[in-house]
Amino acid sequence: MSQNLPLVPAPIDDGRPSPDLPPLGLMAKLRSNLLQAPMFALFTGGFGSVALVASLFDRTGYSEHWLAQRWARCLTFIAGTSVTVIGGEVLEQHPVAVYAANHLSYMDTPVLFGKLPFQFRILAKHDLWKLPFVGWYLNRSGQIPVNLDDQRASVTSLKAGVKALKAGMPLFVFPEGGRAVDGHLQPFKSGPAFMAIKAQVPLVPIALVGTHELFPMHTHHFRPRPVTMVVGQPIRTEGMITREADALTERLRMVIAAMYYEHSTLPAPSVQASSLDPEAQSVVAVQEYSQKL
Repeated sequence: MSQNLPLVPAPIDDGRPSPDLPPLGLMAKLRSNLLQAPMFALFTGGFGSVALVASLFDRTGYSEHWLAQRWARCLTFIAGTSVTVIGGEVLEQHPVAVYAANHLSYMDTPVLFGKLPFQFRILAKHDLWKLPFVGWYLNRSGQIPVNLDDQRASVTSLKAGVKALKAGMPLFVFPEGGRAVDGHLQPFKSGPAFMAIKAQVPLVPIALVGTHELFPMHTHHFRPRPVTMVVGQPIRTEGMITREADALTERLRMVIAAMYYEHSTLPAPSVQASSLDPEAQSVVAVQEYSQKL
């Protein structure tokens, strides 16, 4: 099945937050504007500056990553959330892999940096490299920019990711290429599957649940609530070839969707299971069964 078939019709991004979220009260807005947002910026700038200095003395990236983890944990605390990890034992068993998660919010990155228990590199939109402090940290710490509008540059980024994997460095990527405005999964790009196949390392699915409600797209206000990070079983790629990347991408997407809607308060969109391959049909069956529990 084509990887471009979305689980739900892609919403029109009109620059407004998702209508499924209730309006915030005055006190919640004041708390976010006067306390949380300034602290968010202060901690980001502070940790970013220290990480830049540390990068001058540490060529391994360990110090920068250690600082990034502390920054991430501070930000989740400031946002008023606690993070529960389900399936965390997988992270200890398969450190060198391509880790892929759905993308809902700017808070996804702090959640992941705070909970992944090893140093890794991320593939992210090249636009982030233009941001003060954030972009400086990304550049100095060896993260990999991806320009989705330039096919040649994208291929170069994928090759850099494969090189990092073969050198023993785990990678993390958001296959959707951007945040979901309505909290539902978007179409996945095949880059993560391609890199996993080329490096012959597992592809580990991760579902982030609750970050859409915590800090939605097109808003400037935090909505404190718990977040869950669900780690699925690794999808092995030994013996696969790159022409199978699209099928592997669809499998990844269905697994993440099943985990996401099992734990999310959002209703799962309907899918015509008969149009899916047998392996994907089994995932949909699990998803439908979980909704009845």
